[in-house]
Amino acid sequence: MKAPNFEKLRSEMLSTIAVHAETAGELTGRSVLSENVYDAMEQVPRHAFVPPDLEDAAYSDQPLPIGQGKTISQPFIVALMVDLLDIEREEKVLEIGTGLGYQAAVLSRLASEVYTVDIISELAEGALENFKAVGYDNIHVRIGNGHYGWEEHAPYDKIIVAAASDSVPESLLDQLKPGGRLVIPAGDEEGQVLALITSVNSEYHLEQLLPVRFSRMVVVH
Repeated sequence: MKAPNFEKLRSEMLSTIAVHAETAGELTGRSVLSENVYDAMEQVPRHAFVPPDLEDAAYSDQPLPIGQGKTISQPFIVALMVDLLDIEREEKVLEIGTGLGYQAAVLSRLASEVYTVDIISELAEGALENFKAVGYDNIHVRIGNGHYGWEEHAPYDKIIVAAASDSVPESLLDQLKPGGRLVIPAGDEEGQVLALITSVNSEYHLEQLLPVRFSRMVVVH
């Protein structure tokens, strides 16, 4: 059986993302995503961050199951959320919801350091193995409750959350640098919306973008 041409599939994925970005532009305000984001996604072998039996589908623009009842997000949503952060190369990013590590891998091509937290040990450990396999050494993984962030390394220039919450956890806002940006799916089972929070002069500004569907954030007190 002929092996998939992952490079070609990755290129096709990026073209599909560009089409979706233009279509959703009225809602997101970003009909054209940053070339830096496309470059980062072109560098990352997405097929290395899905279960082996799903490698052939890794570059389709859809979420895929990764075990433990969780999914790897649709590539367009990953691209949009990362784009909304406006990451600079010297910046430090916190990710909540590591999964098997794909989004953290993309972030690591843009930021100086990435700190990522997942409450499911099997996924976090799988992500660590994936990072080692592809040679990414600026990603730090913690098994823990993402609702509370990762205070030891705060504050962060940017924060990205890959799990839905009814509201933005205060602990995450407290760990965001002044002038920082936080992207999170907000809402309940009835409806979620992708939200961008910006920190300006000690105040937080929230912008609601487009409807999304994410797994719920697990909160353990």
